[in-house]
Amino acid sequence: MSPPLQSWLLLVLTLPTENATARMRFWRALKAMGCAVVRDGVYLLPRTQERQRALLELADAVVEAEGSAQVIEHDSRDRVQDEFFRGLFDRSEDYAELARSLTAARKSLSKLSAPEVNRLVRRLQRDYEAIRAIDYFPGEATVRAEAGWLDFAGVVDTVLSPDEPHAADGSIQLLDRKEYRGRTWATRRHLWVDRVASAWLIRRFIDPKARFLWLDKPSACPKTALGFDFDGARFTHVGDRVTFEVLAASFGLDEDPGLARLGELVRALDVGGVAMPEAGGLEALMSSARQRAGDDDALLQDMTHTLDSLYAFYSGPSKGRRK
Repeated sequence: MSPPLQSWLLLVLTLPTENATARMRFWRALKAMGCAVVRDGVYLLPRTQERQRALLELADAVVEAEGSAQVIEHDSRDRVQDEFFRGLFDRSEDYAELARSLTAARKSLSKLSAPEVNRLVRRLQRDYEAIRAIDYFPGEATVRAEAGWLDFAGVVDTVLSPDEPHAADGSIQLLDRKEYRGRTWATRRHLWVDRVASAWLIRRFIDPKARFLWLDKPSACPKTALGFDFDGARFTHVGDRVTFEVLAASFGLDEDPGLARLGELVRALDVGGVAMPEAGGLEALMSSARQRAGDDDALLQDMTHTLDSLYAFYSGPSKGRRK
């Protein structure tokens, strides 16, 4: 069965000729909205209330800049016109360009540091999400692009953390902190955000006299040690929670608003999540501390001051949220 005929929005405009800055601003706005070009000065979008509002606001801005603009509602008159208009929104070439960027990025991953890889991934993810946001008629190219992005993300994960734990299924058991005092805790060496934050949490809130072992391989973990943040460890990823969050929940600390907010930050940097303004700063500080530190003990000591400060900030009156 054929889809119903589409309703459209046409923007007919004449941009101000003597204001190059305004012309560029309007052109970028049209591109960001994913408008198709019907002909010079005539732009097209599938009709929704949100897009209509956006086009009307843009039209008002064009008029204020001494141009002219009209927003017109139009229903496809027949199937031929409908398919022609839909074809103007084919994103195949955009996805093909992204695929070429992903291929080039894969070849460079082994030469980049972890922060450089993370920056590259964030940039490419923004590009991918920008195309998806204006892919108004998803099709085969959309499916291929999603598969390509997931494949690239898997390669990045392997490069950054070959022993990174996979999320386990199951519930988190509430434990008594008194039974976990003065223990030896073990995780993979070359600490990064989740492991260093988890070690900080252990020493700060769970086991003040904790001793840490930094393992070359998870298989080297002694049976008497409490492993964390690797497959098969006593404490590791569960569901969508990273190890820091699992430790907090295991010892009844997840109701602490400061630790909960810090857990969101760790998750965003470790596996992805809601973007937080502090994420880039913490990543930069962590990278710098790792370059300065002679070993993981020194790195944990250095990062302890940063994590103490973040926890204090998140626990304050604003709870770490800017107004």
